[in-house]
Amino acid sequence: MRSTPLARRLMASTLPVAFLIGTASGTAQADPMIARNMSSYGMPGGIDTPTAEVLPDGTLGATVSWSDYARRGNVTFQVLPRLTTVLRYSRVEGINDYRQDGYISDRSFDLRLQILDEQGWRPAIAVGFQDVLGTGIYSGEYIVATKNITPTIRASAGLGWGVLAGKPRTIDVGDEGGTLDADNWFSGSPKPFASVSWQVNERLSLVAEYSNDIYFTRYSSGREYQQGDEEPGSKVNLGAYYSFGRAYQAGLYTIGGDTIGAQLTVALNPREAPYPSGLEKAPAPVRPRPAPAADPEGWSGQWSQDPTAQPAIQTSLGDALDKEGQVLESMALSANRAEVRIDNRRYISQAEAVGRTARLMSRALPPSVETFVITSTAEGMPTSSVTLRRSDVERLENTEASQIASVAALTDAPLRAPGLVRSDEIYPRFQWSIKPYVDLGIFSAEDGLTHEVGAEARASYELMPGLIVTGALRQRAFGNMDQRGPGIPGQRGEHYTAEEYLADPSLETTPEGVPRVRSDSRMYRDNSSPTIPELTLAWYSKPTETVYTRVTGGLLERGYGGVSAEALWKPANSPLAFGAEISHVKKRDFDGLFDFRDYEVTMGHVSAYYEFSQGFAQGFTAQLDVGKYLAGDVGATVSLTREFANGWRIGAYATKTDMSAEEFGEGSFDKGIMLSIPIGWATGQPSRERASTTLRSLSRDGGAQLNVNGRLYDKIRDSHSVELYEGWGRFWR
Repeated sequence: MRSTPLARRLMASTLPVAFLIGTASGTAQADPMIARNMSSYGMPGGIDTPTAEVLPDGTLGATVSWSDYARRGNVTFQVLPRLTTVLRYSRVEGINDYRQDGYISDRSFDLRLQILDEQGWRPAIAVGFQDVLGTGIYSGEYIVATKNITPTIRASAGLGWGVLAGKPRTIDVGDEGGTLDADNWFSGSPKPFASVSWQVNERLSLVAEYSNDIYFTRYSSGREYQQGDEEPGSKVNLGAYYSFGRAYQAGLYTIGGDTIGAQLTVALNPREAPYPSGLEKAPAPVRPRPAPAADPEGWSGQWSQDPTAQPAIQTSLGDALDKEGQVLESMALSANRAEVRIDNRRYISQAEAVGRTARLMSRALPPSVETFVITSTAEGMPTSSVTLRRSDVERLENTEASQIASVAALTDAPLRAPGLVRSDEIYPRFQWSIKPYVDLGIFSAEDGLTHEVGAEARASYELMPGLIVTGALRQRAFGNMDQRGPGIPGQRGEHYTAEEYLADPSLETTPEGVPRVRSDSRMYRDNSSPTIPELTLAWYSKPTETVYTRVTGGLLERGYGGVSAEALWKPANSPLAFGAEISHVKKRDFDGLFDFRDYEVTMGHVSAYYEFSQGFAQGFTAQLDVGKYLAGDVGATVSLTREFANGWRIGAYATKTDMSAEEFGEGSFDKGIMLSIPIGWATGQPSRERASTTLRSLSRDGGAQLNVNGRLYDKIRDSHSVELYEGWGRFWR
């Protein structure tokens, strides 16, 4: 098999260097080298140059840097212990585009893999790709080694290509961006770069570096620009960084000795919550059973023949669970066995809800009841059952949670249980809230950071198990997301006014014939009157022990209304799940109320999910969706999400359909980053609420998915094996 040009370049340059340094001492792996500073590109590094350092595993950070050359906003995520990624939005000074503003806005993406860590006299080694999915203004590759010289002095040296070698690549003016340009990776002659950092004390560090970056941009049309006012006067940069606690760092630096820059970094580690132990009330302790001689009637089980016994016990247990933020939906009770079905409404970890329920059962049930069955429910559907021996609960209360996990049995919840009695006054039930909302738009080359702030009233009414009416009402207060039409073809930066767009229905299709299903989303903004983002009736059911279904109808989201139906196969002890969804929707009018526009489509997809529970991918969930999207295009979405035991979820997705890059427009295909942080992580108070967002650079029509609340997989998985056991350490919490 013939090797590619990229492979030959790797074999000829990068890989031999890595081999020579890496074989200086054995191949054993140590803990990754943790970074001291962040570079102006949002990566662990010097000032402008990279190092072989990493952040603590799972860290989510943001770095903002300013200089005469650029203003960069970077979002950093340590995906794995050795894999670091950065999504960047930059204002690059000195370059003109159609707006002639003296700067351009640019998006880029970096990744770095630490292939070896420091061991003995062998340095840590990393290979990185800069601006791997952007336009190419910052395009470059590198291999770098970092070594601790003394406990306070750390040195890095490497070889760089592209901008890191002072040889910026020519940017194709016809490229829509968003695609890999692998043919240029490691091309051209590399040049060395280096940096030294000195940790003066716990808070202050000083950095000196040698950089080849000349801050120059060249386009295929022949246009050339010097970024900033002039090329750096020298190749030496100096910087000082000061840390405030574990999460914040501020820095000042010089570029070439004559340009001053500044930056601020915020880094959040999911494993380091502001309130590590939480602020929730301690659970009631397990109550050991009295000796048989002290309660012979209770041990004999004769109490079960009394028709008033179960109602009294169920009421007492239900009241106790209610104080724990859980609903006792139903209960089956016999002399030796008790099953409770609970709806956890407070704890982000289902294991904590199960553990607190087991404690309360030990206090409420007569001593003859030895078997506890705790069945979790979601939207009225039983999702899994945890079976415990009461004697194990009593014996293991003050031991590690792993011991109770080893004696617990997790099974699919049966559809019905003999003797199951529904608790009184559970249905119908009504819940409501009024909260502020903030919608953010970032990484837009045209608009920069946009926002909308207002108030949202939300309510749900559960008529019976599985039948739920949900609605929301929003009132905008302020923001800069003004209402406007999509961009005018051939006139970059120019948009149809809202009045022009409303007056001409033909504009709701692009010149390429693509329906505008998302690119006119700004038409739904800037409403001075209240809007209804959601008003639905949903029916959840469970036809078999491993199959779940959902049918939702109404105003499904801000842009579309109709009917969506879904089925999911998900055994409680399987990391694998399959689903299918089909929807028929019609486009809502821009006033956000009850009127509709002409466009409608039938769409849907089949899905596969897999939760990794072992190895380096532990904590990751992979998802593949294949089907038809809102604009009628057909393709697939690949998602990868990492979840931590405390509920943090960070992931990324990419969608590619049969829509061409030209039809899709800038970005070539849909992609983004998903972030979901439990509110309780920040407040210390237990809560199932989350702050969630999806960061995408553009709202395009290709690969657009319907946003339906209450999809089955996220409803079901919390109480299934992988997710449940990931959080099992909170069982005794």
